[in-house]
Amino acid sequence: MSYRILVVDDHEVVRLGLRTLLSHQPDFIVVDEAASSDEAVEKTRLHQPDVVVMDIRLPGKNGIVACREIKDQFPDVQVIMLTSYAEDEMLFDAISAGAAGYVLKQGGGDDLVRAIRRVAEGDALLDPAVTQRVLARVREATRHEQAAAFKDLTEQELRVLGLVSRGFTNKEIAKELFLGEGTVRNYVSSILSKLGLTNRAEAAAYAVRHSLHEFLDELN
Repeated sequence: MSYRILVVDDHEVVRLGLRTLLSHQPDFIVVDEAASSDEAVEKTRLHQPDVVVMDIRLPGKNGIVACREIKDQFPDVQVIMLTSYAEDEMLFDAISAGAAGYVLKQGGGDDLVRAIRRVAEGDALLDPAVTQRVLARVREATRHEQAAAFKDLTEQELRVLGLVSRGFTNKEIAKELFLGEGTVRNYVSSILSKLGLTNRAEAAAYAVRHSLHEFLDELN
């Protein structure tokens, strides 16, 4: 089996070195080179490579932008980012954009060859420490999104909405929260008004879409 590879770097000498290295592998076919983000996306569209090996720092739109566009348009194409530093802040964004992993430029050619084979076969190539930090950032972003989705609701309204999303009637909500039915009706009306919704079904769908139960767990 052979793997089709697109090489992306803004330095011609680097591209030449990568092409020479990879072309010596009997199962690698370097289909083309690109020197910019836009060119990387266009040549991915043209050649449909198995793996794109791309410098994370490109002039203009960087490699992260290209990675995101490539993964959005061609989800089966794997992207390996080339970086000078394992702690590079841009790595977080690159992995969030869909990169399968990264390879240090200071590493040997064998590291890159192994990395290409691994991601071409469907494996991720991520340092565990970096992965944990990326996941932490994703969780933090999710919390911010949840907070924004429910920022106008009081804690009691959040509890009412949570029960609405579970299919509770006003009478059942009143019993659960030790409230009067009229009070629950007022809460439901307030929730619908604040969220710009028209009925309980929409409210339930909104709560599920924005993971209200996870948000409530953190509040409690």
